[in-house]
Parts: sequence; structure tokens; C-alpha cells
Amino acid sequence: MVMSIHHPPWKQWRRLSSAPSWALKTEVGKQGGEPSSPRGPGVACFVLRRRLTRASLSLCPRLPSPQPAFPPAAATTALSPHPSRSMRALAHAASLLRRATACTPQVGAGGRDVPLLAKIFPNVYCSRYSTLSAPANEVLIPPELLSSKAVWTPDRELGQYEDLVARVTNFHSEDKGFMVLDGDVFDVPIRKDIVHRVVRWQLAKRQQGTHSTKTISEVSGTGRKPYKQKGTGRARHGTLRGCQFRGGATMHGPKPRSHAHKLPKKVRRLGLKIALSARTAEGKLCIFEDLEVPSHKTKNIVQYIKQMDDTKKVLLVDGGDIDKKLKLATQNLHYVNVIPSVGLNVYSILQHDTLVMTRDAVNRIVERMHTPINR
Repeated sequence: MVMSIHHPPWKQWRRLSSAPSWALKTEVGKQGGEPSSPRGPGVACFVLRRRLTRASLSLCPRLPSPQPAFPPAAATTALSPHPSRSMRALAHAASLLRRATACTPQVGAGGRDVPLLAKIFPNVYCSRYSTLSAPANEVLIPPELLSSKAVWTPDRELGQYEDLVARVTNFHSEDKGFMVLDGDVFDVPIRKDIVHRVVRWQLAKRQQGTHSTKTISEVSGTGRKPYKQKGTGRARHGTLRGCQFRGGATMHGPKPRSHAHKLPKKVRRLGLKIALSARTAEGKLCIFEDLEVPSHKTKNIVQYIKQMDDTKKVLLVDGGDIDKKLKLATQNLHYVNVIPSVGLNVYSILQHDTLVMTRDAVNRIVERMHTPINR
């Protein structure tokens, strides 16, 4: 390797490592010539290859690069001061080095090149776009690594107002027949904006609003002027009950008020329909014949909940009054709540991942949704 600017031999290697690529004039494969690098031709070739490939990454495709090797024929590259000629010469030199260091692929059936991984892994090899392919008689993923749980995928488009048929059961998983769910209540399009408005309305309406602070007329203290108006060098004050003094009043503080705001009845009703439709579409709506339990023991409810698949928090909805045994059995469980159908709301449905309703509760909810709105 010959430098374009000559230096003493002990400075050529340092110059090689610090000079830019356009200042190099290389002569690869010179017959009978001594390499300018004191570390040998292999190191000089590696430095040259590293400098050439940095500028030609976007021009040449990436190929696997084992130990570098020189091409059999000599290749001479001179970089001219013109930028276009220099880039073309640089790209040509880089392509020669890449061809020399690339592995020769095998030619398979059909005249196509077999990738390098095909020789290492004949059963599973890597094709284009990082896609794993496998022969037809073998599986790509072993069956023991796959989950046996079936993934539920809807076979129809949701939100079409279609009547649905649901299976009716009980806590003992006994078959109690089927029930038709009205499509205009349990199959409406999902709208997150409506649910958001209803939830904000519920949380604002249940806020107590009992916060209160004292004004300057309510705080205790004297009304005497603390000191004379002038002559003290201090700021003028007329009372010690002001907001700038310790124990004084609070300016523009909160007073007891109601945080509730109005929301149209149609929007409230639509929010409840959307919440019920979302649980139905997720497969998290269970229809029970009744919510009867043999005793008031909590262990019975715990055993029933464990039988449900992928259930963390359950909301039990009964048509009328809550059974006393059921109320006693669930009052110590923070993940099980029981409410009547008249108290069913959007926020309670969203807080529980599983909704369990009785036949009577479903009928009452549908009747409530179909009742005309009084104006």
C-alpha cells in the first residue's frame, strides 16, 4: 500500500489510520511490493476494507464476511480530486473487496441460491424479509411449546344490532337452556367517547362536594388595626385576618357545592348499551338461571369463581332484591360484588372483567332500555 503523501516508514501506519479516505492512493495486490503497514498485509487490507465499506454501504448489498482474502487479480484504484469520480472508484474498489470476501452460495433446485443457513439448518432456514420457512412435512414450532387454550375469534361483524343466543347455566355449570339477547341492547356499535362521557357524569355526580374554607369574615381574630398607618417603615395593614397572615383567611377557596352536570338521557342509555355490548363481544357475559347458593359460606363463592376461566373481578346482577345468603357469602370478597338490576351502571361494568346476569335481570334491563324517555 502506497501513500499519496510520502512520510518516513515509521509514520506511514499512523498516517494510514488518521488520513481520510479521499486522500488515499491504493495499489492492491502489487507484485513483489512490501506493505506500508508494519503489521502486515492482512491488517492493511482490513483497514482499507473498513474505510471503503463505510462510504459504499448504500451502494452494495450486505453479504456475510468471513476472514478477508485478496482477489487473485491485481486491482489498482486511484482517487481523483473530483468527488463524482472518487465515489465511483471507491464503490468499485469496495465491490471488489466484497466479492472476494463473500461466500459462494450453493445452487439448489430450480436454479435458486440456497442461503448459508440452509447448510447449517437443513430443516429450518431463513428466507427473505426475516420469514421462517419450513418443509411441508415438518412443523416450525413444536406442539409442546404451543398453548392448548383456544383463542376466541368472532365469526361475524360486531355492532350490527343482531339478536344473540346465549347459553344459560348456574353456579354448578348445569345446562339450563338458551336465551335470546336483544340486538339493540347487547349488539350495538362500540363508541368510547360515549362511555367516557357517561363515566365522567357518574363520577362527578357522586362527588360529595363538602369541601369548605373560611373567608375573612368567618376566620376568628380581632378587627383592630395592628399598628399605625405611617411612621413604622412596615407595610400598611388594617387587619390580621388577611390571607397573608398565619391563621388568616383563604382567598377564593372552595365552598360546598355540587359537581354534577347534566347529561342527556339518551346518552346515558346508550352508554349502558355499549358497556353491555362490549362485555358480550368479549365473551365475558354469563347468563345464569338464578343466583341461589346452598349456604352463606364464603368458600362456596370462592370455589364457583375459580371454575370461571380468566376471571379476576366478577359483578353479579340479580333481577330483584339480593338473596341474604348470597349477600353474606360475598361481603368478605373484594373481587365479587352483587347489585340489583336497577343499580346496574356503566362504571360498575367497566370495573369488573366478568358480568354475570340472571334471566330476570336481563329481562328487566331490556324492558328499561325500551321504555320511552319522558320529556
